[in-house]
Amino acid sequence: MKTILLRSAAVLLVTGAAFAAAAQAPTASGPFATAGTLPFQAPRFDQIKDGDYQPGFEQAMAIQMAEVRAIADNPAAPSFDNTIVALEKSGRMLDRVTMAFFGVVQANTNDTLDKVQAAEAPRLSQHQDAINLDPKLFARVQTLYAKRASLKLTPEQAQLLEVYHQQFVHAGAALSAADKDKLKALNTQLSTLETAFQQKLLAATKAGALIVDDKAKLAGLDAGAIGAAEMAAKDRKLDGKLVLPLQNTTQQPALESLTDRATREALFHNSWTRAEKGDANDTRATIVQIAQLRAQKAALLGYPNWAAYVLEDQMAKTPEAAIAFMQKLVPATAAEQKREAAEIQSVIAKDGQSFTLKPWDWELYSEQVRKAKYDLDQAQVKPYFELHTVLEQGVFYAANQLYGLTFKRRTDIPVYQPDVMTYTVYDKDGTELGLMYFDYFKRDNKSGGAWMSNFVGQSKLLGTKPVIYNVANFSKPAAGQPALISSDDVTTMFHEFGHALHGLFADQVYPTLSGTSVARDFVEFPSQFNEHWALDPKVFAHYAKHYQTGAAMPQPLVDKIKKSAKFNQGYILGELVEAATLDMDWHSLPASAPKQDVDQFETAALAKMGLDIADVPPRYRTSYFAHIWAGGYSAGYYAYLWTQMLEHDSYHWFMDHGGLTRANGQRFRDLILSRGHTLDYGPMFKAFYGKDPDIGPMLEEHGLAPGAK
Repeated sequence: MKTILLRSAAVLLVTGAAFAAAAQAPTASGPFATAGTLPFQAPRFDQIKDGDYQPGFEQAMAIQMAEVRAIADNPAAPSFDNTIVALEKSGRMLDRVTMAFFGVVQANTNDTLDKVQAAEAPRLSQHQDAINLDPKLFARVQTLYAKRASLKLTPEQAQLLEVYHQQFVHAGAALSAADKDKLKALNTQLSTLETAFQQKLLAATKAGALIVDDKAKLAGLDAGAIGAAEMAAKDRKLDGKLVLPLQNTTQQPALESLTDRATREALFHNSWTRAEKGDANDTRATIVQIAQLRAQKAALLGYPNWAAYVLEDQMAKTPEAAIAFMQKLVPATAAEQKREAAEIQSVIAKDGQSFTLKPWDWELYSEQVRKAKYDLDQAQVKPYFELHTVLEQGVFYAANQLYGLTFKRRTDIPVYQPDVMTYTVYDKDGTELGLMYFDYFKRDNKSGGAWMSNFVGQSKLLGTKPVIYNVANFSKPAAGQPALISSDDVTTMFHEFGHALHGLFADQVYPTLSGTSVARDFVEFPSQFNEHWALDPKVFAHYAKHYQTGAAMPQPLVDKIKKSAKFNQGYILGELVEAATLDMDWHSLPASAPKQDVDQFETAALAKMGLDIADVPPRYRTSYFAHIWAGGYSAGYYAYLWTQMLEHDSYHWFMDHGGLTRANGQRFRDLILSRGHTLDYGPMFKAFYGKDPDIGPMLEEHGLAPGAK
């Protein structure tokens, strides 16, 4: 997942009260006042205190507002330099505060940071509105846009002007004064509610952990998982207990191994109802308000619903196009789900059990099907996937083979939590390309899932190189034990590093167009494409080595992994289609729709999909769907599927042209990874692939095309 943080120069702004402060040309102080003195201007986490963020936000917003007022009030005629470039240069302190704060608050929050976020989120929204809705500033942008053909701009400058104009209009700059006031109120409310949702969900997920007092109830878990459960209980001061923390998805990793059915059901139930307890952490009332306010905002801006508003600047362009794409996946997926469910029910019967398959049984018994069909036991696999080896000899090695990159571990860069690792990234010619942080282990104060974002963005105008972080939620081993991870975790590492490559290879003049600042239905393309190299024979052999002996994974086991790669695809694809359709249904509600009952709406939405909802629940339920209620992916979760189409097309192109080669990597870097948002996405993709995207390779890779199995 790419964490979406709004770039301050184009879109972050203040309240009317801040205009008075801005006029006084405030000066900056504190750790964010100037660019960092560390390599790559990395944040000084050794000097930044929790109490520095709130005054940092306030100072930075006031300073940027003074900069913006100078641009809007400039008596000189609008020019690209005195308006657009000036906006790109504004807000530097706010960038530093925002990028550091949101990186830490997602990965290592506490009560103080939560309070700062609750206080500053509406202020940032108001700050955003103050610039986007400023009539004098928009008039300057509009003037430039109207005469853009005569400005003799470079292609990147022309694209930047196009993006600025679109962002201003999309944000409501063309509204009447009265409607702007309505929009500001909606934005403030939405920002407050989205922050509330995030904080409620984090607390609900922590509280939803399964606590057991008898180790026998965790039968089936290996020693490492038991040790992690004991350590999780110790961290919570629950002596004599064992704790299975929840991850962000519906299904939980332990369900693959737990042999006690009552424990499986309890763990699944805790996950399914985590945010529906009727307590202070219940998210449903918050969700209903968010959905209604988004629909009202879309209507105010002239759109039939929030999905239409969001998709206007995406690759898909319209909700209808996104929905039609997903509907093409349903027939083959539904048929495969039925076949998989029947196969699992048969295994349950052979096991001497008479119960009917339920969602909490799927992971355990599908693993038995996998073992029976492919003789593959994940317990045999994990010893060959030691986290640090996978990172350095797998993820980094693939990047070297494709792009010529090299990496050097650093211990002199301050981090926000002791488990975080840092590396300098060197380009193919040995020059410094950027800095990377890796924060892999789950903590109760960390948001669920995995993501990538920047502490510093790339820009030739600003003279900055990328400082990027990858975050995940892998189980931390007990002290002295190796960090052995699952094959899914390996895929996650390659995925998030694909985002990092997109950011590292950024080669733009202007920060607004740089790196991963692209549409949601394009941003997941490089990350999902990078997953393919995890199983490339050359790469796999380089990292899949036994953590004790260093021996390569035996070839028969390698063959089993590759043969099973298309296993359980009805489930895997189905849970994504269900979640994405649920997202689109919520955000297709018009402003005239009545207040929804979350449970009834979800039940009705899932029932009409034509998929096996009874056995295959959505990857995220409405009440804990952080991507769409607080993660910037509203009406955009389909992007994970859309970009699968793009990445499978691209992988097939690679295989047709020699596979893992430096020449192919360089072409992908030149035409995709280094382009940022300097081109429209359709032409950008077509320049690489040679034609428009098609769904055939995606179905083939999932084993769902005719004759694919």
